[in-house]
Amino acid sequence: MVETKLSRRGNRGDGDWMSQIDKHTSRMRRSTAADEIKKLILTRNLKPGDLLPTEPELCETLDVSRSSVREAIRTLATLDIVDVRHGHGTYVGAMSLDPMVEALVFRGVLSPEGSLAALREVVDVRLALDLAMADVIVNGALEADSTELAALVDEMIDKASRGEGFLEADRAFHTKLFAVTGNRLAVQLVGAFWDIHTAVIPQLGIAMPADIRHTAEAHGDMLAAALRGDVEGYRKAVVEHYRPLQKSISAATA
Repeated sequence: MVETKLSRRGNRGDGDWMSQIDKHTSRMRRSTAADEIKKLILTRNLKPGDLLPTEPELCETLDVSRSSVREAIRTLATLDIVDVRHGHGTYVGAMSLDPMVEALVFRGVLSPEGSLAALREVVDVRLALDLAMADVIVNGALEADSTELAALVDEMIDKASRGEGFLEADRAFHTKLFAVTGNRLAVQLVGAFWDIHTAVIPQLGIAMPADIRHTAEAHGDMLAAALRGDVEGYRKAVVEHYRPLQKSISAATA
């Protein structure tokens, strides 16, 4: 009887082949369990902080093994979709963008040759987001927050005049500015990209822009344009705000 290549391959590697199938099946089950838990959160209209069913209840409801539920919970916990409080239970997580921030920061500093390109991408996305939301911000009710925003501008200008950085005040300015839009995702994205930005820059050793005061003053121009309802003026100030940083990145790659 002639033994084919296929049969010989199967005879030699049955154990390895079956092991790969088992691993793939296990991954599919874990993925399914995680997906089903997410569906359960949605169908039951659970909110961050709400208690999830117990592990035995999830096993029964989803018709999966305890090990599948445990692996799914671990996966969802890393994504901040669930919050495991040992001794108390598992709750719906805060749904923050922290996992995304960590992944992008790691991507940004993983390889020295790609780090500057990654930072440029982050700055480009921040600029695009600021410009895209210009109409909503300018038409928002800024008056209630204008005093606090103006105080942040003064703080930035004061620190810039002394050659100091002002990252915290800068971040606070942008997040408060976006808060008037009522778009929670946009606010989270602004904060997330700021966290990526501030984490990556020290790793790259980029010098503070020589015209850092120009950046600080551009914040004041953004606020003034928004308060007078000048969308184009706001967009122009946004572009000027990023110009010193873009110049520093370009100089570092020259």
